[in-house]
Amino acid sequence: MARAPLHPGSPHPADRPTSMTRVLIPSGALGLNYDPEALARGVAARPDIIAVDGGSTDSGPSYLGRGVSKYARASTKLEWAGLMKARAIAGVPLVIGTAGTCGTDAAVDWMLDITREIATEQGTSLKVAVLRSSQDIGRVAESFEAGNIAPLPGAPDVTAQDIQACSNIVALAGAEQISAALQTGADIVIAGRTTDTAIIAALPLMQGCHGGGAWHGAKIGECGALCATNPQSGVIMIDFDDAGFTVTPMADGAHASPHTVSAHMLYENSDPFILHEPGGHLDVTGARYTALDETSVRVEGSKWVPSDRYTVKLEGARPAGCRTVLMALLRDPRYVANAALWAEDIVTKCTAKVLDRMDITAEEFTLEIRLMGHSASFGMLETRHADPVEIGVIGIITAPTEDQAAEIGKLLNPYLLHHPLTQEEEQPTFAFLFSPPDMHQGTVYEFALHHVMHLTDPMDAFRLEVTHIG
Repeated sequence: MARAPLHPGSPHPADRPTSMTRVLIPSGALGLNYDPEALARGVAARPDIIAVDGGSTDSGPSYLGRGVSKYARASTKLEWAGLMKARAIAGVPLVIGTAGTCGTDAAVDWMLDITREIATEQGTSLKVAVLRSSQDIGRVAESFEAGNIAPLPGAPDVTAQDIQACSNIVALAGAEQISAALQTGADIVIAGRTTDTAIIAALPLMQGCHGGGAWHGAKIGECGALCATNPQSGVIMIDFDDAGFTVTPMADGAHASPHTVSAHMLYENSDPFILHEPGGHLDVTGARYTALDETSVRVEGSKWVPSDRYTVKLEGARPAGCRTVLMALLRDPRYVANAALWAEDIVTKCTAKVLDRMDITAEEFTLEIRLMGHSASFGMLETRHADPVEIGVIGIITAPTEDQAAEIGKLLNPYLLHHPLTQEEEQPTFAFLFSPPDMHQGTVYEFALHHVMHLTDPMDAFRLEVTHIG
């Protein structure tokens, strides 16, 4: 559908027919909030689609491992209800990718249940397309043994048995799978795990917009207004056409500039010029960024390079044991100054006691102490040093069972409360944050896959369902 540009400076001459696709992006992720006034401004500009991301792996493997959302249901429902109203007003599809943070079937069903609840409350009838990304773990293991799965740089070495140990595996859908869902004519598309860009690039590609511009604009808009000067507002509009794209933040007082837009290629991307997606890669080496005014930026010159084989990324998480955590505080200046030596001595002595008193081997458990305010993030690699007033001590135990982790935690407890730096000095007493000080996390997870899977047909790893609500 042709659209008038949001700003008169946008280069759409009347003598050149331009097919424009307007994508409204409310925020970087559902659950992070968005500016309702900016959203209303975007709806009034007549978008062709509303697209929002639902999650990522940013918060670690536990959500994928358990198949649950990190965001509160109350926040998700409130924001989704607002987007469902906006969709009804605009009369366009509403798409969410990576539903429920991790995009597993369970998370998709959670999002579908919320959608049903809101539709009942709003009194609306909807056609909903559900794109499922969860993988049959046995089939993934078979595909691995058949040589159809290849590691990405930095991927762990895995076997078919390692894959079988995963609790959840998802494939990341691209534009082709989102396009298939949109082609059902659905009012709402709830997609499992997708690439962050797929939900934005799909419709522009379907409508014949520039390939490089579609993928580049999708990358710029994936996190909403993060590419603008008021990132917390969330809402952004991107106009795609046959030569490139124009990005415009919708919040009052928000601005985009060539700097803020081009810089987003560095966000969560190791190469600022290349972005890999299912079916090819984006090359922005020749991209040109032009400020149309104080608000909007025009981008042209991006290239889409198709690959020889169609691949999708796999993400998998598996149980890594059960965890108990203890927390204490050091404030005595001598212990603060010698915290690393103190912690190392505790780990050595407590580990020996665990091996002596429990039926467990050294390979079956881990015991570590992290020093907050000292070296908790980088350990021995820390290069910045200061003289903190106090140090937070976190004892982290991971063992095969909850009972074993809890027992090791009880063995560690006295050390964190009273352990002296030397044998000769008086017994010190430190502070626990809570009573009891040990916190049991239950099963914890680790990422097990950072691989791609070759597909003959883009839909081979995905399932598309259409349901009617109301």
